[in-house]
Amino acid sequence: MATTKRGSGAMSEQRRTRLRLEISRGAARLFWEQGVAATSGDQIAEAVGLSTRSIWRHFRSKESCAEPVVMQGVVTLMSVLRSWPRQSSLEEHLDAELVRLRDGSPPVDLADEMLAMKMIRLADTEPALRTAWLMACDQAEHQMREIIGDRLGLPADDLTVRLHASASASVIRVLDEYIGAAVLAGADLTEFGDIPALARRYSHAIRTATSGVVGDPVA
Repeated sequence: MATTKRGSGAMSEQRRTRLRLEISRGAARLFWEQGVAATSGDQIAEAVGLSTRSIWRHFRSKESCAEPVVMQGVVTLMSVLRSWPRQSSLEEHLDAELVRLRDGSPPVDLADEMLAMKMIRLADTEPALRTAWLMACDQAEHQMREIIGDRLGLPADDLTVRLHASASASVIRVLDEYIGAAVLAGADLTEFGDIPALARRYSHAIRTATSGVVGDPVA
């Protein structure tokens, strides 16, 4: 009986996560099309076919509806970095994993990636959306502590680890903002579709920010 309850609870959480993402997609589209101030909770509810009360059961404010979409890319990147083999360089690992994600089944949802870029772009002028984006970056920093600490053989709360994690997370934030702004401004997507070049760009920036401490294989 206990096993059944755990399974049921897990399914319930999965449904909740999917529903929050669907609401987030609808809200993000409205925010981008008509602006945050002009978008109401009622409009978000109508866009996703739910009652307004349901929206407020899942989100504390209309702006917070953007959080699941914004988090998508961070969650994906952190899952990639958590699987980084000790014997591989960062360039090698990112190259292989980005190809896998691109060609996977199912592949990364490019529509969600584009929505996330739009929300990060809007965050420049919308303080509440900026909060959602910085919360995602903060989560990335905390996870980078675990990843870097493991590779250096140090505790996640070690000062050196925390400094390198902060620098790495800042690199990810700045590059994501830069790439998103460029894509939305109509930049040639070929540049960002070159996976080896993209892997080198992120890896080089992380190596530079950490003075070369993070990026090499470890014994």
